[in-house]
Amino acid sequence: MGLIQKEEGSFNFGGVGRDSTVERPLFSVLPVPYDFTTSYMGGARRGPAAIIDASMNMELYDEELECEPWQAGIETLTPLEVTTVGPEKMVQRVEAACTELLEKGCLIPVLLGGEHSITTGTIRALKKKYPALSVLQLDAHADMRESYQESPYNHACVARRISEVCTLVQVGIRSLSTEEAEFLGSTDRVNTYFAKDIVKEGMPLEDILSGLTEDVFVTIDLDVFDPSIMPSTGTPEPGGLGWYDVTGLLRCVAENRNIVGFDVVELSPMAGNVAPDFLAAKLVYKLMGYIIKNRQEGDSGAVCS
Repeated sequence: MGLIQKEEGSFNFGGVGRDSTVERPLFSVLPVPYDFTTSYMGGARRGPAAIIDASMNMELYDEELECEPWQAGIETLTPLEVTTVGPEKMVQRVEAACTELLEKGCLIPVLLGGEHSITTGTIRALKKKYPALSVLQLDAHADMRESYQESPYNHACVARRISEVCTLVQVGIRSLSTEEAEFLGSTDRVNTYFAKDIVKEGMPLEDILSGLTEDVFVTIDLDVFDPSIMPSTGTPEPGGLGWYDVTGLLRCVAENRNIVGFDVVELSPMAGNVAPDFLAAKLVYKLMGYIIKNRQEGDSGAVCS
């Protein structure tokens, strides 16, 4: 038996079971409840379950897209076993799981974190299938440290590891160390768009697109949002993006590039406040809808505004 199994019972994203009318689901949702290297507020291991729970209380009709994205097929997989393995072994486990998923015919993997370190494994698996892969990172933190807490696979190093594998575009950044700033100034493999500039000048959509290849993986650290609407993260940073900033960017990318997978990470649920959980679930579903819309319309040559 491999790492990947289908979830049994009714605890499925959106409340959508395996009785879908499509033969092969477009989206395979893999929960990864891991937060071993969290350096401030813990709890991200509870994020995947909170997202799925919230998703079961969403309306499945998308008023923006005028469709029900779930009809393209969503399968929810058994959470990846994480126990207490260190970050390097966890990256290897995620890579193996995603490789297995792709070999079994998964069309678009959707990972729910868990801490951000898991993304490295996903990228390594997808790079084998999409050699020209690029990554769009929505995040408050640069995550460009060479090593942190004696590990190069710490969540604070995930973008550095990604940049070693493929081209990376960062959006929403507003927290980094001197080491990270110096590295970003010395590399041409990473384009970084800071939140302070986006607030002043608007989202530079065409510039962001120009840095992405045709095949794109999107990694969303929920702290990209302002903590006024997303307080449930391990390290909330003031001055973040809003809902329509993020969804407008995601729609633009989906209309102009081939999104081959995505993840949503770093939700640390807060007792008594389910709004952030619901935001995360809605974001996952919204991006699914954008991907479906683009596939239905084909290459629209859309100009984002």
